[in-house]
Amino acid sequence: MPDRLYLTTAIPFVNGSPHLGHALEYVQTDVLARHARARGRAVRFLTGTDEHAAKNVQAARAAGEEPAGFVARNAAGFRALADALDISYDDFLRTSADPRHRPAVEEIWRRCAAAGDLYRARYAGWYCAGCEEFYDPESLPDGRCAEHDAPLQRVEEENWFFRLSRYRDALAELIASGRLRVEPEARRNEVLGFLSGPVRDISVSRPRGRVHGWGIPVPDDPDQIIYVWFDALTNYISALGYGGADDTPYREWWCDSADRTHVVGKGILRFHAVIWPAILCSAGEAPPWTLLVHDYVTVNGRKIGKSLGNAVDPSALIDRYGVDALRWWLCREIPRVGEADFTEERLVETSDRDLANGVGNLVQRTVTLAARAYEGDPVEPAPACELAARCDATRARIDAALAVLDVRSATESLVKLVDAANRYVERTRPWVLLRAGDRDAARAVLAPLVATVRVLGAELEPFVPALASRVAARIGPAGGPVAPGTPLQEQIRLDM
Repeated sequence: MPDRLYLTTAIPFVNGSPHLGHALEYVQTDVLARHARARGRAVRFLTGTDEHAAKNVQAARAAGEEPAGFVARNAAGFRALADALDISYDDFLRTSADPRHRPAVEEIWRRCAAAGDLYRARYAGWYCAGCEEFYDPESLPDGRCAEHDAPLQRVEEENWFFRLSRYRDALAELIASGRLRVEPEARRNEVLGFLSGPVRDISVSRPRGRVHGWGIPVPDDPDQIIYVWFDALTNYISALGYGGADDTPYREWWCDSADRTHVVGKGILRFHAVIWPAILCSAGEAPPWTLLVHDYVTVNGRKIGKSLGNAVDPSALIDRYGVDALRWWLCREIPRVGEADFTEERLVETSDRDLANGVGNLVQRTVTLAARAYEGDPVEPAPACELAARCDATRARIDAALAVLDVRSATESLVKLVDAANRYVERTRPWVLLRAGDRDAARAVLAPLVATVRVLGAELEPFVPALASRVAARIGPAGGPVAPGTPLQEQIRLDM
């Protein structure tokens, strides 16, 4: 099987502007994409926007706008954020506007129907408009949605249902066997715990009137609109031409990829680990290989949410502090399991500590000393030494960490490499050799240091691509001279 990685973010609702939580998922997924490309893998990176939600219609009506124009404007804001964050996506799909999407949704609906997994029934239940999901009120405190701190709504209607219950055992085996890998293990166990109990069939359509006709009609039943999650999850294959005239990308990137990876937040784990694989199995299609699940960034100890009034504008942070500082904080401070509380003071402290005083200081002292020792001559290849071994170990640790979306551990490996290089400089004291006129000895000491900084720049690229580019420019290509320039540390340092 070709070594292809098909990598996706979840697609956010566009009932408001993007916030810091969206930036977290963009950046984490971009780190995986850039790292895989750097290791020689073929990568296709998809993101986009979920536009057929009833909550989008409600927000548009509240703003006095038609849904199409409202979601188009907000979708543009998400794309602008992805661009401002320097996200290296290959494709951006809008579910209400991209011509690839509707044929795929209709095709997968028809295949599930042909499998006997869709039926009409009357339903009464408690619904959270924020999650676009029905809940058992006994599972929620005070009958309120914990995600949105909002009361559930009583809904009674006749809808189409999907026989999710039919796939419980198959899904449990798929996940328990590791054929569908869910990371971290705590999230895997959460899904298996859910599948160990009764699994109910789920409603997968809404009456046309309740969503004001916004969405994709059920094939052969235009009075029903396909439920937003059934619609939205299909984006992962509609972007590849599934159900269209040319499904070559689908066959290449979904059927024949070495890995199909979704990066999602913990709040939508069940949709991706249970409902989405079940729909694919019903339709006779392959499930994803990997689900990498992240926790939340919080503000004042609470998940960021439009409805909670604590959203932080990531674009404003980029304007004030630069994209490197924000990307680094999101990579450096969010644990693999658990949450990190955001403040601007913490962003500045982390950037100054690791990027200015760490990376910037090391790069500047290295190129300054190497420029004196080599006087414009190419820096010769470094012999095997302790720093070369440290570089190899750093690469291996980053590979292992990112395989399980442990972005913070990957950045810790880079910080330790900087620390090791600085200890090497203090121990070898190349400036003493230069003052003594022993240029050959100084060069022998500095060549491994230059090679280490070159590795550091390359390994930084997935996390802080703009800074990595500046490091590469200063240290130069292998076999070339270094370029000291304006002190990099001072260029990076932030002010509150």
